[in-house]
Amino acid sequence: MKTKEKKTGMASRLAYGAADIYGGGAFVIISTFYTVFLTKAMGMSPALAGTIPLIGKVWDAVTDPLMGNIVDRTKSRFGAKRFYLLVGSILSALTFVLMWIGFDADTVVGQYVFYAGMYMLFSTGFTVVMVPYNALLPDMVDDYVIRAKFSGIRTICSTFGAILAGLIPTIMIADNTNPVPYRNVAMIFAVIFLVAILITFAGTWERQKPVVKITLKESFAQSFTVYKSRSFKIFIGIFLCGQGAADFVTGLAVYYVDDVLNAYGGGNFTKLMAVILLAQFVGTIIFGALIGVTSKKFPIMVGFPIRIAATAAMLLFSHEGANFVIILALSFVIGMGMAGSSVTIYAILADMADVDELITSINRPGTCSGMATFVRKIATGLSSAVIGVLLAAVGYSEVLANAGERQSAATQTGITYIYVFAPIVLMVATLIFTKLFPMNQKEFEVITKEIARRKGEDDSVATAEEIAICEKVTGFSYDRLWNRENAMKMRNR
Repeated sequence: MKTKEKKTGMASRLAYGAADIYGGGAFVIISTFYTVFLTKAMGMSPALAGTIPLIGKVWDAVTDPLMGNIVDRTKSRFGAKRFYLLVGSILSALTFVLMWIGFDADTVVGQYVFYAGMYMLFSTGFTVVMVPYNALLPDMVDDYVIRAKFSGIRTICSTFGAILAGLIPTIMIADNTNPVPYRNVAMIFAVIFLVAILITFAGTWERQKPVVKITLKESFAQSFTVYKSRSFKIFIGIFLCGQGAADFVTGLAVYYVDDVLNAYGGGNFTKLMAVILLAQFVGTIIFGALIGVTSKKFPIMVGFPIRIAATAAMLLFSHEGANFVIILALSFVIGMGMAGSSVTIYAILADMADVDELITSINRPGTCSGMATFVRKIATGLSSAVIGVLLAAVGYSEVLANAGERQSAATQTGITYIYVFAPIVLMVATLIFTKLFPMNQKEFEVITKEIARRKGEDDSVATAEEIAICEKVTGFSYDRLWNRENAMKMRNR
């Protein structure tokens, strides 16, 4: 009993959560500053700069499912997932620095190819760490409530990483047209990320279990069958729209403060990011505590309506000379709502492997994690690409940006509309998907009990209500569950 209490105590939760300082921090830096780095410091057009993360996502379509399959097929004395955390700690730090190297090519094509290649390297390093990390918790903890507690601490660590990633660059990058500060920031965070991942490696554990015994070719082809689960399909909608709404805020924050408010100097951008990130940290703690007594959907269902109202109110103060205190107050509410999305998403993610196992009879958390990580990066890539296209559509000039001059009045208005309405649309979609998501604690307990029945560990007979729950959560008829063929091909028949 003491061993169990020690393993599920606060020290273990913090050790488990530490790696998401990298997961949360890296994406904040990228979504906030990478397009800015390419447009303002390197002189690339916003339309081109915005597509670079999307190119990385095409590459992720190969690497994420491949990594998930490799994890499920790996046997190590450290545990398959922890082994790749150890390997990935160095790889992730190195590839993060390479993204921010100043490179003045002779041609636009040469510059584009270089940064697209560096982004693909970073994305590969991120995959090596985050796919096994996302798959780790189901092999550490079985209990629904304890998983939620671990996920809550993970989200707090992720938010702490986001705070560091949101504040340190804004302090160091005083001149956003100079590439050198971006590189210095990257080197500092490479060390932070390395240490954080190694803490998780040292402080976690995982159950040893048989590896998935199918060929890599077969395993890779079957990765997309995790999407056959009704719960996973709806989860994808929550993940894409919820995180996309956050990415639009961080991805446009520099443009909004610099070009619309004309308030980048004097520490105002640092204040804005500090308020948003502090609100996320506070919101993560509050929502993380509440999901244990409410549901994993509660943070989004409560937080997003309030965030929508605050976002819409920003329209009244999106001009030069606006009361910055009011903007900060509204940004605090927005940050609280962003926290709700993260808490819900990562709490739900830990349960997706159980639903998949009931459908396929195969325990493949690595594959589920790989496909979820792929979705997360697709969300970031799409938001970056859409931001770039929309900025170009409203007349954003990279020539003016690189010269440190302001955009036209029409462009400033366009940036405001993107900053306000794009997140609102995505938040409404997130609310719809969350409402449709079919699993809370009661449903989870039915799913795990049914898995025990199928394994011969529970000799009870499923009730009509339990059968209906299994069918609702999985999207499969009861007699077609626990069938290995469900993992072999996308077609259900």
